[in-house]
Amino acid sequence: MPQHMIYRNGLYAFLAMTVFFVMPHIYSAFSDMDIPEGGELLAACVVCEGESLFETLSLRAESVYVYDTMSGTELFSKEPYTQLPLASLTKVMTALIVRERIPEDARIVIQESDLSPEGDSGLFRGESFSRDDLIDLMLAISSNDAARALARKTAGEEGLFVIHMNKKAHELGMAQTFFLNESGLDENMNMSGAYGSARDMSILFEYVLKTYPNMLEATAHPESPIASSDMLHTAANTNIIAQDIPGLVAGKTGYTDLAGGNLVVVFEVEPMHKIIVVVLGSSVEERFVDVEKLIDATIHTLR
Repeated sequence: MPQHMIYRNGLYAFLAMTVFFVMPHIYSAFSDMDIPEGGELLAACVVCEGESLFETLSLRAESVYVYDTMSGTELFSKEPYTQLPLASLTKVMTALIVRERIPEDARIVIQESDLSPEGDSGLFRGESFSRDDLIDLMLAISSNDAARALARKTAGEEGLFVIHMNKKAHELGMAQTFFLNESGLDENMNMSGAYGSARDMSILFEYVLKTYPNMLEATAHPESPIASSDMLHTAANTNIIAQDIPGLVAGKTGYTDLAGGNLVVVFEVEPMHKIIVVVLGSSVEERFVDVEKLIDATIHTLR
């Protein structure tokens, strides 16, 4: 028999043995799988790859931005450049201006004019704080009174302080952002105290964490003890899911009638690998749900 015939017959024999011995095992393995009707197995595999997991999320927020600071890339967005009310996210810019413009050893004495009827932060006329302690208190409990006191100490009057805020926003390239006051409180029924985009908020948070890495540290804890000249304050974090976020580095809540619910968090998906998640225009409750969904999708995608 010619050599090529021997080779071909041997190949046919090998293939026949493969079909006879191996294919039953493969068929048995697939028959044991719970495969949905309609061919969803392929779709499930795509989700497992994490390629479109973000797109499957149902989110209440009007605007969303998820940013990977290590690679400098957008992981997901929804209307990221839409200009929306910022509410108390404004206070992060307030803290930044204070850090840049008054010395670390400055003391801020609470005055009667700092205490407003919009919300009781537990501050009292005459007590004094260090610069950084009052910043921590303002950010953790979202204190409008603390924001007013810090702005007064820094610039003497609200209007001048707001000029510094808007100048800094311009320097950072926050094209959709402008401020009308230091706290983010609505100016009236039709005008918010600040406006900006989800993308702009990621720019602000990334800059703060690079320039002043410890400035937002108090926002990473469920509560923080903060001492004034007269008493010890327990600053309970307005971010009620702070203890549930793995690797939380920083966060800030915001809520007003015009803004709805806002929330920004920064967390590490692995050491030194920070992710910024921004949610604007959600509700007071759903902002936390939205952020948790986005964090889960981020972890699934990157790991």
